[in-house]
Amino acid sequence: MSAADEGSVAKLIEIAHPPTPRQRLSSWASRPPGRLYIPACVLVGLVLLYEDSVPGGHLPSFVIGMGGGALLAAMGALRLGIAVSIARPMILRYRLRWIAAPLIAAGAIALSLTDIPLQARVETSAAALRAVGDTARPATTAPLDTWAGLYPLKSVSVTEDGVTRYTVRGAGLLDASGLAYSREPLRTDVFLQGHGGVVYEHISGPWYSWTEY
Repeated sequence: MSAADEGSVAKLIEIAHPPTPRQRLSSWASRPPGRLYIPACVLVGLVLLYEDSVPGGHLPSFVIGMGGGALLAAMGALRLGIAVSIARPMILRYRLRWIAAPLIAAGAIALSLTDIPLQARVETSAAALRAVGDTARPATTAPLDTWAGLYPLKSVSVTEDGVTRYTVRGAGLLDASGLAYSREPLRTDVFLQGHGGVVYEHISGPWYSWTEY
């Protein structure tokens, strides 16, 4: 390349306009979801499943999961809308990557609605929880700072009618929550006499979650 040609190329580079924000946005949206977006969706899904595995919910996980999910959903909708208008062939070509995020979201929602994360975590921890519960005396509350299976416990108590209640550290969105074990069926979604301001929800078998209002 001659000196004149090099000078022309340099001048063209010098006068070339940088891409506008709209052009940058169009270029970004025309590419399929990839290395960051899909793993971020998986991470948010796992955070929400963890939140669902805690009786009464887990406030930090709830905030992170819902906030992150809303942000990713907005980004995905914006990206898809732009891609549909200017890069439709890219959607068809990389359709598996485009549908990955909705599939992850649908799977997380389905598992949460069926309480599978909570049931699985309780069943895995059942033996350890029962062992801790056997050390508690009737009509007493014993403070704890230990793990029982997959749950960090704050205290364990036994009601006068024999229901063992475990206070799980960090459980509950606004109020204290935990797990309960009862050999006899408990009425759910109502206040029970002798149980204070506690409402029970059935998990599986003899296991319940409780929330204090």
